[in-house]
Parts: sequence; structure tokens; C-alpha cells
Amino acid sequence: MTFQKFKADKLFDGYRFLADDQVLITDKKGFIRDIVNKSDAGDDVQELTGILTPGFINCHCHLELSHMKGMIPEAKGLVSFVQNVMKQRHFPDEEITEAIKKAEDEMLANGIVAVGDICNNTLTITQKTKGRIYYHNFIEASGFNPSIAAQRFESAKNMYEKFREALFSPSEHSNFGAGSIVPHAPYSVADELWDLIIHFAGNHLFSIHNQETKEENDWFISKRGEFTALYKNLSIDTAFFEATGKSSLQSYLSKFLNDQPVILVHNVKTSEEDILFSQRIRDKGKFSWCLCPNANHYITRQLPDIDLLIKHNCEIVIGTDSLASNHQLNILEELKTIRKYYPHIEMEILLKWATSNGAKALQTDSFLGSFEKGKKPGVVLVQENTFSALRLA
Repeated sequence: MTFQKFKADKLFDGYRFLADDQVLITDKKGFIRDIVNKSDAGDDVQELTGILTPGFINCHCHLELSHMKGMIPEAKGLVSFVQNVMKQRHFPDEEITEAIKKAEDEMLANGIVAVGDICNNTLTITQKTKGRIYYHNFIEASGFNPSIAAQRFESAKNMYEKFREALFSPSEHSNFGAGSIVPHAPYSVADELWDLIIHFAGNHLFSIHNQETKEENDWFISKRGEFTALYKNLSIDTAFFEATGKSSLQSYLSKFLNDQPVILVHNVKTSEEDILFSQRIRDKGKFSWCLCPNANHYITRQLPDIDLLIKHNCEIVIGTDSLASNHQLNILEELKTIRKYYPHIEMEILLKWATSNGAKALQTDSFLGSFEKGKKPGVVLVQENTFSALRLA
């Protein structure tokens, strides 16, 4: 068997930087064989400049929105953004699928090996059947009016079946992926729909948009603010809804069952009280806190309080969101933005969020996220000074 041998200035194994003079050995298919001292590696070691790291895990993306790149104005707030997304969805399928292909090409070039992808239609299936990236397909269900809960869930279930038939595979090394039906956001899912989602037999991993703006919390605390206009513009009758007097997270998080792992996405307006609440009701390992800083900056010019999440030992992972709310699908660009506003966070911590933490969150840590024998996590070379990536294996 022929091996590939890589040595760089630094070797990050998914958890930590290893000692100098370590050589990563893979087979020709990219499976990890060993990490050894250079003195024991033999000939044909590739000497590289930069950081060797496992492939990146993008825990939150909307691949189906890739055709909207540059179409939505920046810094207009979430309500305006949501309304613009709804207006721009109706493009010819050929244009959307071509944009999806280009977006996947971009993710591959930027070292991304797995994606938690939000799905509201089936237009990404054809591209995903090529098996170039592992996808967990989060089939999104929404419907704030209780009267349409059954109808909306049936629609989501039908879509889930189409993804399952085309993509889901029992093989852990298959890139065809997995899926689940998930709630879009706390402000868009009626209690009746929640009940159907959390008890769906196929669900083993959840994702939800959490506290992306102050207005989301305002709605649950007082039933006031910009969301009032959003519901009015969408002709949604909210007479049934009663304010909880609590933040968004504290109003909905207990609706998940105790053993259900959840990826909380965005967290821009998550408070210390919210984090403590989450840790009181559930083992903290059941929650992953996904940061999409470039999308947050694009939509509201705000970022999460990352130091607060670190203070409470939250399991942090990274996402790109969509090209409707971002200029690129590049995990390194997300890390670059975090470092710009939080320069004290060490590179080792950032890379862990983007690799092993992400793999654990997407339940792919048995084969992705770290350089451990038998895994095929991808091998990426990072230039730290430019935050650029080169996929090696």
C-alpha cells in the first residue's frame, strides 16, 4: 500500500497542536494511518508551510439559497432579511441548481468536508448524490398557526422521505449523509407542530435558529416589536399567542425531549441567564452553540457574546449560513471574523470549534473531525497569516 506523508510548521489533530517534527501519514484514499516522529517516517515526506488540520465542519448552511448571493441588502435587520428571502426564492430551477453546484465547489475548495444543511425544498438532492461532501439534511418545518400544523408536518415528512430515498446511507464513510425534521425557529412553529416534530421517529439530531435578534426576544417577552409587522405582512393571525414574559430560549428550549441533541444557531442575543437556564434543564453536552458571525454581521452588524459562551464552557461550533447572508461559504473566513473582534481567542481553540466540535455536533465524529487512525477527515493546509486553505487529501 502506498502512503502519503505530510509535515507542516504545525500539526493540529482536531483537539490540539502536537509537538514539532510530527508527520501525518494517510493512505491514498485519505484514511489516517498514523502520526509519527519525522525520524521514524522514512522517505517521501512532503514538507509544507502552514498548519495541517482535519477538514472543516460547516454546522449551519442553506445551500438552496446560493442563487441569492448579493441580492439582499446588508444591515437591514432580520425582519427585512426574511421578507427578502421569501421574495427571492422563486427563480428557475436551472439557475438555482447551478448556483448550488458552484457553492458546493466553493466549500470543497475551502476545506469543508461536512455540512449541516437546512432544506426547504429538494433542489439540492441532485448535487448531494455526487457524494463529494457529507450532509446532514435538516428538513425544516414551520407554521406558526396551530390550524396548519398537521399539513406543514406532512409536507416536511414527504420531503424527508425524498431525501432519505436519494441520500441516506447506513455506511459511516459514505458522503450521502443523514437527516432529520427540525423546527425553523421558535417564532415560526406552533406548539402542535413542535409536538409532531420532536416525536418523529426518524429524528436523532435537531437544529434551530436561536435568538438571532433582539426582536425575537421582544416577541416572547411582550408580544411587541418588529415581529408584529412580520406576521402582519405574512397575513399570520397571532391572536392565539400569549407572551411568556421570558426570553425566546427560555420559552421554547424545554419543548425538546431530554435526550435530544440540539444545535442552537446564531445566539446573537443569548444572555448569561439563558445559558444558565440551558444548563439547568439539560446536560450541556446535549447542546451545541453554532456561530455564524459573517451572516450576523451581514444582517444586523452584530455578533454573539462569544466570551460569555466560553466562560460557561459551551460546546461551540461554526457555520457559514447562506450566500443570501454571506459573501462566501468559508469556515476560515468565519474564524477570521471571530479573531478580528475577539483577538485573544487562540487559533487552537478556533480550529477545534471548526473540526472535532463540529463533527461531534453533526454526529460524524466516528469518521470526521480529527486525525485518528481509521478516520477519513480530510487533510487541509491552512496559511495562518492569510487564513487561506488548500485541500491535500
